[in-house]
Amino acid sequence: MPLEPLLPLFHRLDREHFDRALSPGGRSLVAVRWSDGRLTRTAGLYRRGRQGDGSELCEIVLSRPLLEPLPRQATLSTLCHEMIHAWVDRVLGEREVHGPRFRERMEAINRAQGEFEVSVRHRFPLPRQTARWIARCPRCGRSAPYRRRRRGLACRLCCERFHGGRWDASCELLFEPGPIDAEAMDSVVID
Repeated sequence: MPLEPLLPLFHRLDREHFDRALSPGGRSLVAVRWSDGRLTRTAGLYRRGRQGDGSELCEIVLSRPLLEPLPRQATLSTLCHEMIHAWVDRVLGEREVHGPRFRERMEAINRAQGEFEVSVRHRFPLPRQTARWIARCPRCGRSAPYRRRRRGLACRLCCERFHGGRWDASCELLFEPGPIDAEAMDSVVID
């Protein structure tokens, strides 16, 4: 399905499920955009911080490579999921990942409509890529492929489960060389 502009979808979902709290007075608190093609392991993300020039960064980015071939419901579900993160952060002023406020809003949205379903974890098909590295959580043993080695990453599930959603060194991912051939990728757990 061709990509459609995200801003009209954002405003529609904000009106229907957030009482326009993410765009008070018609001005969006969050920038919304499609990825430039590099976001290939996750369907979307919400991030807030500072840009290199010191200006504020607050945006929702949806994965062009993952969502473009999928039905519109996948885009709506992913956008709404990220909007809940923005709502918890910008409107409620809370610092949580998929905590109680996130889950309450997610369940309320799912009860209120039947066009799409918001979930904590998406199960969209991922394009096959060769992984140079396999990252393993020392705590739970889950693994995921990575194209490059990354420093300071931790297992999200273990951080949520054991540390209230905060990063902890006990959950820092360990990187090992990845499989050589594409068939070996089938044995890797992607979460």
